[in-house]
Amino acid sequence: MTSDAPITQDVLTIPRKAPEGDRKNLVGLTREQLREALIAAGTPEKQARMRSGQVWQWIYHWGVRDFDAMTNLAKAYRALLAENFVIEIPEVIRRLVSEDGTRKYLVRIAGGHEVEVVYIPEEGRGTLCISSQVGCTLTCSFCHTGTQKLVRNLTSAEVVGQIMVARDDLEEWPVPGAPKDETRLLSNIVLMGMGEPLYNFENVRDAMKIAMDPEGISLSRRRITLSTSGVVPEIARTAEEIGCLLAISFHATTDEVRDVLVPINKRFNIETLVAALRDYPRLTNSERITFEYVMLDGVNDTDEDARRLLKLIEGIPAKINLIPFNEWPGSPYRRSSNNRIRAFANIIYQAGYASPIRKTRGDDIMAACGQLKSDTERQRKSKRQIEEEAGLR
Repeated sequence: MTSDAPITQDVLTIPRKAPEGDRKNLVGLTREQLREALIAAGTPEKQARMRSGQVWQWIYHWGVRDFDAMTNLAKAYRALLAENFVIEIPEVIRRLVSEDGTRKYLVRIAGGHEVEVVYIPEEGRGTLCISSQVGCTLTCSFCHTGTQKLVRNLTSAEVVGQIMVARDDLEEWPVPGAPKDETRLLSNIVLMGMGEPLYNFENVRDAMKIAMDPEGISLSRRRITLSTSGVVPEIARTAEEIGCLLAISFHATTDEVRDVLVPINKRFNIETLVAALRDYPRLTNSERITFEYVMLDGVNDTDEDARRLLKLIEGIPAKINLIPFNEWPGSPYRRSSNNRIRAFANIIYQAGYASPIRKTRGDDIMAACGQLKSDTERQRKSKRQIEEEAGLR
């Protein structure tokens, strides 16, 4: 392990440029931040909590973007809001639909940067895979996303904005006066898109708190899964401050192999990571931890690997999600054969663990696991360059 400090949003997150002058974007603010913003704009402090609750519901429950549509607020107050604030989410610049119904959105954020968001419909549920960074800092060798260098972290507005983009496209915002419909097209969120969410912890936390708020999008914490490659110092914080389910991009059973596949292992090796995971279920009283394991031919798919994996996770409430490798242009790896994957899964299953083999979705539009990447090749930039692109200098 090195002594390098984790990359946090304090270094890499660049605030959104305030559009049309100095109007502040209300999307992504916590409840307390929203209240403070309304007070700063002239809302009497005694009314601020009530007003912030009303505005919150309009934005996150009804999906309203126009202050004039907030009909339980006086016209003069709506004018005050419009003068000081905007409600803005990422811009969809391309939408692709797979043969299997998977939808992929390429969205543009401040600075002209792009991230990808994927919606996967299934029987009785729909899962949205969202991104936390532009590019990725981890350079996992089997992951197409990892070939795009990190540009910056997403703001909380840009993270929760991806959920709002999908709800727009699915036409899932409730209609005032219409009968209540409990059907959820977007029922689950997985932080498995571009980037390492635990290297953008505060923004991800704030966005997920907004998504879980019962007076807004109202998703249960058990409907949200955060996937990390193993940023050990932030794992306990995830339990304490978010409380969502946890998935680990594990992918290897020896440090020698994981150092290559998941280079963060050189900082937080398997022993260190597993020790942190043993505490996680106790911290959250959550369901099982999911161990994600991509199946790579001749690299990590032997019977011996399966038995080592079982020994490593012994005593941890867990399931092992086996992922057939989704090949991409220039990839140095091949997918394990179906017979090899089934044999590996059977060893896991016989030991009493669930070992589902993930069905590949959206690979015809490069929306499958590990295939997400911005269309435009981005290079690593200095903080000053990024600020200049976002119009902040």
